[in-house]
Amino acid sequence: MDRNPSPPPPSRDEDEEAAAGGDCIGSTVYSKHWLFGVLSGLIQMVSPENAKSSSDDEEQQMELDEEMENEICRVWDMSMDEDVALFLQEFNAPDIFMGVLAKSRCPRLREICVGILGNMACFQEICVSISSDKNLGSHFSRRLLLTCLSQTEVASVWVERIRDNPAIYDSICFIMSSSTNVDLLVKVGEVVDKLFDLDEKLMLEWIRIGAVQALDQPQEDSEQQPAFRIVPCVLEAAKQVRSENPEGLDVYMHVLQLLTTVDEGIQAIVQCPDTGKDTWNLLFDLVCHEFCQSDDPPIILQEQKTVLASVFSVLSAIYASQTEQEYLKIGKVDLPLIDSLIRVLQNMEHCQKKPENSVESNTEETKKSDVTQEDFHLKILKDISCEFLSNIFQVLTKETVTQGLKEGQLSKQKCSCAFENLLPFYSPVVEDFLKILREVDKTLAGNLEESFPSLKIQT
Repeated sequence: MDRNPSPPPPSRDEDEEAAAGGDCIGSTVYSKHWLFGVLSGLIQMVSPENAKSSSDDEEQQMELDEEMENEICRVWDMSMDEDVALFLQEFNAPDIFMGVLAKSRCPRLREICVGILGNMACFQEICVSISSDKNLGSHFSRRLLLTCLSQTEVASVWVERIRDNPAIYDSICFIMSSSTNVDLLVKVGEVVDKLFDLDEKLMLEWIRIGAVQALDQPQEDSEQQPAFRIVPCVLEAAKQVRSENPEGLDVYMHVLQLLTTVDEGIQAIVQCPDTGKDTWNLLFDLVCHEFCQSDDPPIILQEQKTVLASVFSVLSAIYASQTEQEYLKIGKVDLPLIDSLIRVLQNMEHCQKKPENSVESNTEETKKSDVTQEDFHLKILKDISCEFLSNIFQVLTKETVTQGLKEGQLSKQKCSCAFENLLPFYSPVVEDFLKILREVDKTLAGNLEESFPSLKIQT
């Protein structure tokens, strides 16, 4: 079954019973009596007697009766209602669902019970209560985990549990490195992203776990489980979601960006030659051949601003960490990167232009809020792009500038855009670039000096 069936409307008998006996759950039309019946059925399914009678028939426990599945799925959908969720909590339904997770061998039944717990955890009071159950730590699920991590009151509890469960690292890395299920990969990526964002200490531990595993594993072939390094696993997942789920790719690029916020994370990327090269190649291909291309409308930047900020940030970190010998190995990348960065800055100017006509007064505050949010993300992208562009300008040679003028990456228009964005914060970098440009094209250098008087040679 690809989706959970929507709950059927209450039958006439249920309506009459609810009206006559006050059987409704809160302000809903759902029946308490019916719900008790479903929960009782769940208890019987995982009772010791039932488990014993089915022990000789494993297939019987792996399958779920269609009628029972429909009824439990109805509870799943009902649990999105706060009245129903509170009612389930009041009668200790989470204990029942946890009993199913611990004892049932039916994947579908476990999936549904986790879904119900996930819906219930969306409500703060219930989330706090569920999170206090230490037994839940051995029954992690991606959806329930992500929901609870999003609740600030209990997020630290779940981070601590994950830190105390080293097996979680291997499970997540295994999924990222081997699964082809895009929806699953996106959810796992969201969990990792949230974990790293919440707790730098845990991120550092996961970086070190991969390094230690790799050192301990023998070089020769063996039947042991392979060592999982966090960066290759993230890269493999990013490649899987790349074409099918742009939001998922955004998540994994942000995970890489978080890794580069600590020295250990940068080293995890660049110290292993294959990992560094794979990371660079994927991100270079994204910015030079996929995102914000010359034939894309400028407004496309609004859709791609967060993922571009992450990609440029990681590329910049790798670029800055390369020795001269390593830099030569990654090939001639300066001009394509300059072209991409300047195109982003040009499109940014278009996106930030204010409309001439004012909006209606009743939507003015909403529009102001939206513009502020958009400007915030665009500013982050601009800051990252300018820093990266300045780093590239610092290593440009006369030969590279000559080639850039010939191929169009360093035209007057593009140089002007670069100067407008780099000045005044990166004045020394721009001045050094102009010195090289004067040797290659005095006319262009003179025109740029006229446009930017602060750069004129002091005599």
